[in-house]
Amino acid sequence: MTVLVTGAAGFIGRAVSQVLLARGESVLGIDNLNDYYDQGLKRARLATLTDQKGFSFRELDIAETDDILALRDAGIKRIVHLAAQAGVRYSLKNPYAYARANLLGHLNIMELARGTDGLEHMVYASSSSVYGGNTKVPFSVDDRTDTPVSLYAATKRSDELMSHSYSHLYRIPMTGLRFFTVYGPWGRPDMAAWIFTEKMLKGEAIPVFNNGEMKRDFTFIDDIVAGVVAVLDGPPKDSEGQVPHRVYNIGNNRCEPLMRLIEVLEDALGMKAKKDFQPMQPGDVQATYADIDAIANDFGYAPTTPIDVGIPKFVEWYKAYKGL
Repeated sequence: MTVLVTGAAGFIGRAVSQVLLARGESVLGIDNLNDYYDQGLKRARLATLTDQKGFSFRELDIAETDDILALRDAGIKRIVHLAAQAGVRYSLKNPYAYARANLLGHLNIMELARGTDGLEHMVYASSSSVYGGNTKVPFSVDDRTDTPVSLYAATKRSDELMSHSYSHLYRIPMTGLRFFTVYGPWGRPDMAAWIFTEKMLKGEAIPVFNNGEMKRDFTFIDDIVAGVVAVLDGPPKDSEGQVPHRVYNIGNNRCEPLMRLIEVLEDALGMKAKKDFQPMQPGDVQATYADIDAIANDFGYAPTTPIDVGIPKFVEWYKAYKGL
C-alpha cells in the first residue's frame, strides 16, 4: 500500500512522511522544489527521508496535469495532499502562483484520485485563513467562510468547495484540514518563529505587525502530524444521503498573544528582542483560534505542546541547523 504525499520536501510534508515511514508505510513523495524560499532547506528536509526504507521521490509540479495523471499506475491507495503555494503576503505580489498551484494543482490531485482504482482516502491541506475577518472566537468549522481577506485564503476555501463537489460526484472519501499557524523544527523561513529567531541572533529588529496586537493559535508540528495521520486512518463513510467529505480545524486550541511568543523566544535565546512596530498588513487577520471539538470527538485529537515547550525545541533545532 502506497501513500502519496505531495509537498514532501515541505515542512509538514517531511514530518508526515517521516511518521508514515516509521510505522512501515510505503511513501511516494512529490515536490517541485520551487524557490519560494530556500531550496537548500527543502533538499535538506528531503535528505532526512531519501535513505529510509519505503520512501521514493519524484520531482514533480502538481500543476503539470500530464505528469500528475501519470501517477494513476503508481499503486497509490491514500493521498496526503500538502503541496501548495503558501503565504498570505506573497499572494499580494504573485497571485498567479496561487491560482496555478492551489487551484489547478488541487484539481489535478483530485483528478488523480478520481482515476485511481481503489483509492481509500484523500486528506488535503486547507487553512485557518478561510475564516477571513471573523471576530467570533474560537473559530468553528460551522462558522461562515465566505469573506476571505486574501487571495491565499480564497484559494484554500475554493479547494474545500471543489473537494466537496468531487466527493459528491465521484464518491471519493476526502477530508480537509484547516491548519492553524504550524511551527517547529524544519519549519518555514517565512513564518514568525524563524523570522524572529534569525533577526534576533543577528541583532536586528523584528517586525511586529499591528503594533503587537495580534494573536495566533500556534500549533507544534508533532501535534499537527499526529492529527493528520489519525485522520488519514479514518476516512469518511460513503453512506446514502451523505457526501463522504468533511472538514476539520487542526490547531492547538490556545490563542496566544504575539508578544507572549516574543517573550518565550527571548527566554529561549537568552536575549531581548529589538522591536520594529508596524501597522496591520493587507490580507492579515488580528487573531486566529481553533475550536477543535470536532476532530477531538472523532479522532481523540489532543495537542500537548504549548509554546513554552515548542519554541525552545525550534530554537534548539535552528541553532543546530545553522551550525551556531
